[in-house]
Amino acid sequence: MVEIISIVILALSLAGLVVVLWKKLPALAKLPEPEINFQELVAQELKEGIKKIPVVKKFSYELYLQKLLSKVRVLTMKTENKTGNWLEILRKRTNKNNSVDEGKNQYWDELKKAKNGK
Repeated sequence: MVEIISIVILALSLAGLVVVLWKKLPALAKLPEPEINFQELVAQELKEGIKKIPVVKKFSYELYLQKLLSKVRVLTMKTENKTGNWLEILRKRTNKNNSVDEGKNQYWDELKKAKNGK
């Protein structure tokens, strides 16, 4: 029973919408095309809405840029320090490897001298 009543109400509502649209269709066809660009209108309304927010009123692009550049500077300093440490480690390894190679060369030089000396 409840289902039948709800279906009847839905059908009558849809019929009422169709009747209203049918009567207003000629008047809607006579209306001129709007010359306002919808995207510009939405963008303008959005900007005005954002300006009403209290936090945005105090927003400064220069201050934001200053903070951003400070963070970038700190990041570059950290990376420079880290690469400097890596270079230092590589230099130590290279020096260690060279000293080991020099020890091997001295060993062979001593053997050559011992052979020639006998």
